[in-house]
Amino acid sequence: MRPVTSLDQPRAIGAALVSSKARAGQSHIDKLRQSGALKLLFPRSSGTLEAVLINTAGGITGGDVYSIDAQAGAGSELRVTTQAAERAYRAQPGQTGTMTTKLSVSNDASLQWLPQETILFEGAALTRRLDVDLDESARFLMVEPVLFGRRAMGEDLHDLRFDDRVDIRRNGTPIYRDGVRLLGDVAAQLDRPAVAAGARAMANLVYVAPDAAALLTELRGLIGTAGGVSLLNDTVLVARILAPDGFTLRRSLLPALDRLTTNRLPPSWRL
Repeated sequence: MRPVTSLDQPRAIGAALVSSKARAGQSHIDKLRQSGALKLLFPRSSGTLEAVLINTAGGITGGDVYSIDAQAGAGSELRVTTQAAERAYRAQPGQTGTMTTKLSVSNDASLQWLPQETILFEGAALTRRLDVDLDESARFLMVEPVLFGRRAMGEDLHDLRFDDRVDIRRNGTPIYRDGVRLLGDVAAQLDRPAVAAGARAMANLVYVAPDAAALLTELRGLIGTAGGVSLLNDTVLVARILAPDGFTLRRSLLPALDRLTTNRLPPSWRL
């Protein structure tokens, strides 16, 4: 057995679990656990239970291990967001930071997964997994914005390891799967016309609800030429947005999120 070295030890560990339940027409905390560098705050709100994630470590780097578990109980509404953008910093050779998120939504419940941007810095190594389980009448909204460096700061990524997977199931049957894997000189890859045509920001958006089909034309109008919007079936709407930088990305993304949240986007998104 080889000896344990400092590179084997996570720099930061964080775990958070929150579940909601419905009572007297309101959504309340059912279960709550938090440990390590991940903390949850609950601003006062009406009807919807809002949980704000905070990474007290200040970002993610190689060797960090984070896990998030959010569950919307039958008939409840749960919204999960972040206090600010997450940052993935340079990793040591051979190390990778991991973020694993598991979401579940029961019948007649709604869950909105609305983290702010993840900013990837030069030399970052990040693996993310998002697994979502939906019951038959569950409603779900998710967005995952990513910035490949900060263009205003003149940053370009020539050394990056980014492996991102999203898996959404309804009653155990896959309804949406997506994956992004970028290695090495990502700036050169993003400059290719068939990849991103020079964009340095992107967002992945999924909306699962009975009114998804009715919103297709409106969402296409709101996003415009910044991305594409498709209907996978009558209840699953997906969009991908590309932009040259984070500011431009938000200009296209915020109107769509305002519409899908009925103008109840978390206040942290406005700061």
